Amino acid sequence: MEDIKNLIDQVMNPVTEKSLAEEARVVSVEDKNGQLHITYKRDGITPQDKRKIEDDIIQKVSDKYSDDKVFIFTQSSESKEVYKAIGADAPKKASKPAELKIGHGQVGEKKDIPGVKHIIAIGSGKGGVGKSTVTSNVAATLAAQGLKVGIIDADIYGPSIPMLFDKRGERPEATMDKKIIPLENYGVKFISFGNFIHEDEPVVWRGPMLGGVLNQFFFDTDWGELDYLILDLPPGTGDVQLSMVQNLNLDGAIIVSTPQDVALLDARKALHMFDKLNVHVIGMIENMSSFICDSCNKEHFIYGTGGVKVACGEIGVGYLGSIPLEMAMRKGADFGRPYMSQDKFEGEKGWKAYKEIVQRLDSYFNPDNNKKEGLLSKLFKKDQ
Repeated sequence: MEDIKNLIDQVMNPVTEKSLAEEARVVSVEDKNGQLHITYKRDGITPQDKRKIEDDIIQKVSDKYSDDKVFIFTQSSESKEVYKAIGADAPKKASKPAELKIGHGQVGEKKDIPGVKHIIAIGSGKGGVGKSTVTSNVAATLAAQGLKVGIIDADIYGPSIPMLFDKRGERPEATMDKKIIPLENYGVKFISFGNFIHEDEPVVWRGPMLGGVLNQFFFDTDWGELDYLILDLPPGTGDVQLSMVQNLNLDGAIIVSTPQDVALLDARKALHMFDKLNVHVIGMIENMSSFICDSCNKEHFIYGTGGVKVACGEIGVGYLGSIPLEMAMRKGADFGRPYMSQDKFEGEKGWKAYKEIVQRLDSYFNPDNNKKEGLLSKLFKKDQ
């Protein structure tokens, strides 16, 4: 490990043209069951320079570890991110980090979030179906099309968005009027409970307290102007979903499931929950519909085929599409680089799947009025 650390120490910081060793940035270098875990201090480094540093680190250790075995983490004493849209919408920062008001949320009249055109909840009946990964890639796809997108990570008990967007350990700041400033990466703004606590710290709270935090994320966050705000919900049908629906005007919900029967059984429960709460379910997404092997490029249907599409026909809801599992998707999640934020995968089956799903979603809210039969009616036929 000392030899590996010496190699990493040689990497140059393009901002200062000094090595990581000269700036004492490397915090730890460890081998964990054949995986190389590297932590370094990220203060003062922009997202572009961060990418350059980490690519150089991976290159330095490539003789010892393949890139899928290298995990790079950062520490920041203060967020120094540069907002992509500096101008009238750029928030004015206060001199201290944002604080959460831990207390019981109040149930009142449902409200809209100022400046947000469409609010969509993405849920699932059970954990492990890749809901957060789907959320991050749908958001990245919308952002790549020039739309303004935000995410609220409402999965309080297991927040994943900070990791998926490479913002682990970064604390949001506040505006002068104490509004939370969302973090941003890959053109997507987001807020997560995971950025207010240590990621190893468990959350042992009752439902009403969670509602209070969610209300801050909804109404006390400086979202600016957004075309889409996506809510990444926890799995199941519990307090968070109820708190959300009681306080917020939702434009619709999407259910994510894998094709096998046990996942679909729980997905149906989530769908019926939204029905009972009078939230329209836009459609279902089948995630991990197949696995595409890197070596042979063959498609393997591990969980069976077409389960979600059949269920949509039986239940009478829209089928938005299926997403295969590619190795690049897993790597993108682990390294905090959403698959759909990387143009090099354009044309791959997974890339095409996300593009089609997002096209259908955007067409749902913005149907083409020039066609006699709207795209919406074509895409959401029950026999599709």
